[in-house]
This record gives sequence, C-alpha cells and structure tokens, in this order.
Amino acid sequence: MTGYVPGEQPRGDSIIKLNTNENPYPPSPRVLAALRKATNGSLRLYPQPLSETLRSAAAKVYGVRSENIIAGNGSDEIISMLLRSFVGPGDRVAFPVPTYSLYDTLIEIQDGVRAAVDYPSDYSLPESLAAQNAALTFLCNPNSPSGTLVGLPEIEQLARKVSGILVVDEAYVDFAGSEGASSLPLICRLPNLVVLRSFSKSFSLAGMRIGLGFAPEELISGMMKVKDSYNVNRLSMVAATAALQDIPWMTRNVRRIQRSRGKLTAGLKRLGYHVYPSHANFVLARKQEQNLNAVYEQLKARNILVRYFDTPGLQDCLRIAVGAPQEVRALLKELASIDA
Repeated sequence: MTGYVPGEQPRGDSIIKLNTNENPYPPSPRVLAALRKATNGSLRLYPQPLSETLRSAAAKVYGVRSENIIAGNGSDEIISMLLRSFVGPGDRVAFPVPTYSLYDTLIEIQDGVRAAVDYPSDYSLPESLAAQNAALTFLCNPNSPSGTLVGLPEIEQLARKVSGILVVDEAYVDFAGSEGASSLPLICRLPNLVVLRSFSKSFSLAGMRIGLGFAPEELISGMMKVKDSYNVNRLSMVAATAALQDIPWMTRNVRRIQRSRGKLTAGLKRLGYHVYPSHANFVLARKQEQNLNAVYEQLKARNILVRYFDTPGLQDCLRIAVGAPQEVRALLKELASIDA
C-alpha cells in the first residue's frame, strides 16, 4: 500500500494513520489557491495582531459579532489563554474524565487544582460536575475519547449552575450531524459561556494550527489582554478565512466521514467490540475487561496506527480515527485476522 489518492489510498508510504483524528481528505481547493497567492513578499510583514480578517469571516459564518470571537494558534492556545485569564494558584478547574489530556497539563502549569469527575459508564453528563466550585469547568463535546455528545438543554443548565466559566470544547462538533449540536447560540444569553472551535478536524487544516473561541464580548476582551501579540501567523489566517468561504467543501467531507464512521462501527460490532455512539471523526471500541494493548501492538506491527490509552478505565479500549474507505476496510481486515 503506497502513495495517497485523497479519499481512497492510505496516507503515508505504508502507514495507515488512525491515531490522531486527522481528516483523511484534503482542504478546500480555495484554501490551497489562497495560500499560493499569499506566499509572496508580504511574508516579511507581521500578521494582524487581532486577526480581524479571520474574525470577520467567522462572524458572518457563525452568526455572531467579531467582538465575540478570539483567534488562536489552534484551540489549544485558546485553552491556555483561558487558564491564564481565569485560574491562579489554588483555583479549581473541573471537567469530567476521561477526556482531553491537555486540560491536566495546563492546570498544573497554572498551579490550579484539578477537580475531575468520573463519567458514568454511558458517558452522560456527571450530576456532580456543576457542584465543584470551579473557576473554570471544561466540557469536551463531543467528548474525546468517547465521541459521545451532551445535548444543549443540559449544557445550558450546567452553565447556569457552575460558579465560574463554562468552556465547551467543540473541536469535533461538525461531525455530530445535527444543526442543533453546537452551543454557539447560547453565548448570547449566558454570560459565563465560552465555546471553542478548531480548523484541524472538519476543515482538514491540522497542519496550520488555527482555533477560534466564541464568548460574550466582556470575556473576549479579557482574554485579548493575555494573548501573544502576533499569535496567529499570516498564512494560517489566510487558510482559515478561505476555508470559511467554502463551507460546502467541508460539509461534503464531513458527510463522507460520517458514512465511513457507520461502516467502521458496524464492522467493529461484528468483531465483538462495543462501540460508543460517536458524534466525532473517531470511535471508541471496547472489549470488556480485555487489555487491548496486544491488539494495538499487533496493528502497529502491520503498519496500522490506532490510539491505546494505558490508563485505568480505558485499557480495554481502542480509539480509532475514521479514515478513508480503503483504510477502514484494511483496519477491519487486520483486526479480524488478529481476533481469529
């Protein structure tokens, strides 16, 4: 298996890479054309400090004002801004676990206090999350690694109950398949809500590192004070702006991934795995009380990379990104031979 034809052939010389939730399809041709046009003498100039062009384009697409948006070097940088803005030594930061591991790392840097609450077995919203008296509460929605989704009524109720800021991390929400999945409409009536978006997943721009944060203007204004001066480079702004001008391209690729997700889920279930209902571009596959490290290693030996978590509660799971159709078929074939 060599070479790569977008949507059909495996990526890399002989590696099927399903461990980092990258999009198997290329970004919009408009993005590539805009980048070629922008690769000129203007690179000697600093980028816009406040990313005005990108924020204006995003405001039109998402139906908010530019003042409700902050741009970052990936949504990871915006998470860091949030910690620097709202968390000092001894402040509590709450989130349900298992979830995105970066929260832990950044809390430690700020000398904050980790207030982790276990998800129930079905990954529904933990009842005690709102009662943690936290300066910041994170909810990855859809969650990683489970791919599960919490509904808007529950999120609004959570935002009204928490004592501090609620951050809904929507890196994967475009794959949810529902217009009502995003919490963005809530920022107009909830003064403590921040919603994060990423261009890495649905827009196929992981290599450009672009993220957006949406919040009431007062929160955005405060976050602007702690961000780096030129935190988003010129080409990343060009790429993200062009991507927002071709939403149909993104939507088409999302639908292709959703179809492949269904086939991957069905195939894994035939092999005896429990698969959580995923609203993301990956699935979490479990074989109850069976350590799957050996399966992970055997797949790796066959040049197929998936994600194994050597942590309590996840050792019987594999997180598998939804690849192109041929990649999904190859994975299921190898898994069948391993399990045979």
